[in-house]
Amino acid sequence: MDYAQLAGMMSDGKLPDHAAATRFKQYWTERLGVLVVVAVAGGLLGCSRQRTCQERHDPSFGCYEAYYSAIVARAGVSAAFADLKAHYPTDPRVETLCHAITHHIGQAAFVKYSGIPEAFAHGDDFCASGYYHGVLQGFTSGAGRASLLANLDGVCAAVPGKERHSLEYYNCVHGLGHGIMAMTGDSLFEALRDCDGLTGTVEQDACHNGVFMENLIVDGEHGGHFSKYLKPEEPLYPCTAVDKRYKVSCFENQTSYALGATRGDFAKVFALCAGVEAPFRATCYQSLGRDAAAVSLNRVPATVAMCNLGTGREQRLNCVKGAALDFLYFYHSDAQALELCAALEPVLRSDCRSTVAATFRRF
Repeated sequence: MDYAQLAGMMSDGKLPDHAAATRFKQYWTERLGVLVVVAVAGGLLGCSRQRTCQERHDPSFGCYEAYYSAIVARAGVSAAFADLKAHYPTDPRVETLCHAITHHIGQAAFVKYSGIPEAFAHGDDFCASGYYHGVLQGFTSGAGRASLLANLDGVCAAVPGKERHSLEYYNCVHGLGHGIMAMTGDSLFEALRDCDGLTGTVEQDACHNGVFMENLIVDGEHGGHFSKYLKPEEPLYPCTAVDKRYKVSCFENQTSYALGATRGDFAKVFALCAGVEAPFRATCYQSLGRDAAAVSLNRVPATVAMCNLGTGREQRLNCVKGAALDFLYFYHSDAQALELCAALEPVLRSDCRSTVAATFRRF
């Protein structure tokens, strides 16, 4: 069963059984790029000879990682994305793993090219800009912490669009947050303080967002390790414990973990968000909207159905706002997001379209 089917089964706001809950959790680790499966030597060799993983009947993430890294090394980033886009409609695993695959294309690109600006120049926003996050992961993995912190402002300085805070620039600083979190040994509060060394509120917030997302990524059974800053019995922690200046960035991510902790119960997570103080409550609902889009694989009917599990206009409106933003970032186009807005009940359509228009100007 693919995850579009899984989303369709969630009309009551819950995954149908424990097995489905397990598949839901596995989907999320894959979506965030956590699933690290080591392919057997024969599988890796097969990928490097250009037999696709689908042809080899090898659904492991390790096969796809090796396959696309090999294309980058041999033929460049554009060839890797051309192949990815060609297989996206026909290989369900490519569709599910797309964002994680683009992370690894970005890491391979950093190895191939000389520095972040050149790697970014070869980039592609396909599948929610994961490529750019991967480039920064490649950069930080080889940087010393002391030298990195001494020149934080310089890491993304040459990326186009800094003055207008473009999406490309945001992706760079956000990716930096991922790297800082990893360099601190996943010490969340220490990493947040390191991000505070950046000049500018926009930069600090983007970096904080990357830290909190990385905190979710390290909590995985599939090759990751568990974060001490996540509590199944308190699904919105650490957002409930961090200083107010970090709360928006935290709540922008945390519902993904809350859904895993509640076995995919959207109604229950809506209720958890309802207990969050203003103004952070709206952010919590919007984060849940992003999750609705992700679980539905950015398909309109299932996304709308999940947001409709919210009670009242505040919950549903903020949910669809978050979903529309995810559609924008995933497709790097406003066409699909506007299709989502058109499918909503009339009272929500105008606000949805305004959200799309305001954000798409940054692209």
